[in-house]
Amino acid sequence: MKRIVTALVLIPLVLLAVFKAPSWLFTLLVCAVALLALKEYLDLVEAYGVKPIRWLTYFYVVMLFIASILATFPFTHYDSIDTPLLAVRVPAMFATLLYLFSPFFFMAFAMRQEPLSKAFPSAAMSSIGPLYVGLPMFALTLLQDLGWYPVIFTFFAVWAGDTVAMYTGKAIGKHKMSPRISPNKTWEGAVGSVVGSVLACWVLTTFAPGINHALHLQGGMTFYTPLSADELQRYVPGLLHGWKIPVVAVVLNIAAQLGDLVESLIKRGANVKDSGTMLPGHGGILDRIDALLFAAPVALVLFEFVR
Repeated sequence: MKRIVTALVLIPLVLLAVFKAPSWLFTLLVCAVALLALKEYLDLVEAYGVKPIRWLTYFYVVMLFIASILATFPFTHYDSIDTPLLAVRVPAMFATLLYLFSPFFFMAFAMRQEPLSKAFPSAAMSSIGPLYVGLPMFALTLLQDLGWYPVIFTFFAVWAGDTVAMYTGKAIGKHKMSPRISPNKTWEGAVGSVVGSVLACWVLTTFAPGINHALHLQGGMTFYTPLSADELQRYVPGLLHGWKIPVVAVVLNIAAQLGDLVESLIKRGANVKDSGTMLPGHGGILDRIDALLFAAPVALVLFEFVR
């Protein structure tokens, strides 16, 4: 029951942020979630007996999102290039330079660790934090630049896949996928997850023009106006058509399931069940976004090149 109540509270808030929040506010909200998830990751690192360099890890993630917020102002854009992934933009340049030199900074500050045998593990596991949590959540803010549809499509692929996998696994799951890492996951559940993602994303795409019209996100057209594929693309930015819908949904689902397994691996090694207790019935923030951490960067690339 706690799981259902938490979901009923969180899902409307997430949808409200995606549809109505301005870019800077959406980025701040995503940054807050990223920092909470990062704290849980660093707590897991400590469960391995390694003391992380917390302040530097937080600094890296905060600076990344500051660059993203600055990118919403006109002077930071190269308007002649309209592709967020390929454009030479301030946040992309900043992120590249920041993370390119991250090993040097983490190693330098790790030299102060005692005992010295913990210095390298501390630097290595701390530097993974911004890559594991920060960059994927940063990708989510770039995905929002493309419109609401790519973000909601990604959420649907993750949420529907996770939900269908759970019920399919309980109903008919017999063949364990990875008993050492996640004993409850089955191949039957994985297949059901893929099917659930495809169906959910297809339904979303079917009703996307109506959603756009209902929310008054575009003017000059009604839901009943006949539209070509190109017109739909302008009406609902990022909208997928035909074979692209199941292909993108399947790829995102696979990425999401891999993200779920990776977090299970980290928790299993730390000998903990949940990353935290912030979300009743769900565990921690990291437990809720683990699949999204792998799906969001993949979604950004796919919606740039497949649409």
